[in-house]
Amino acid sequence: MSVAFTREEDLEATAADLPDRPISSHPNLVTATGLAQIEAELTDAKAAYAAAQARGDIEADRTAMARATRDLRYWAARRASAQLIETEPDGRVRFGGSVTIAREDGRTQTWTIVGEDQADPAKGSVSHVSPLARALLGKGVGEDATVNGQAVEVVAVT
Repeated sequence: MSVAFTREEDLEATAADLPDRPISSHPNLVTATGLAQIEAELTDAKAAYAAAQARGDIEADRTAMARATRDLRYWAARRASAQLIETEPDGRVRFGGSVTIAREDGRTQTWTIVGEDQADPAKGSVSHVSPLARALLGKGVGEDATVNGQAVEVVAVT
């Protein structure tokens, strides 16, 4: 059926039935920065929900209310399950710390191991449940690990 033959209300109704954002089954470990990020997202979600309610005509814009409700549920659940982890440096790759690895091709890369909501590989942070982090956690300088089928060496831990 062509989009021309759908009613605008049908599109609104479909958008209003947004599925919940998936919540990881892994422990929700967070750094202090990650916890602050979750709290900021929760504050934003509460504001978006209040704004959608304040418009008064929920029937006219159910999409905004559905998005706000979904995000509020997600961030409230993430805040409720957050486990703040503060580790002391001990020369080993730990949650919240950074690790520099040397690859076989001569490249070096530095990664910070953080919680799932805080991870941003483009900015150098990876989730503690990522294959990279799982391969490196507990390693010390000079130790080898296998990442994506390639050998890497830990050259620095901070």
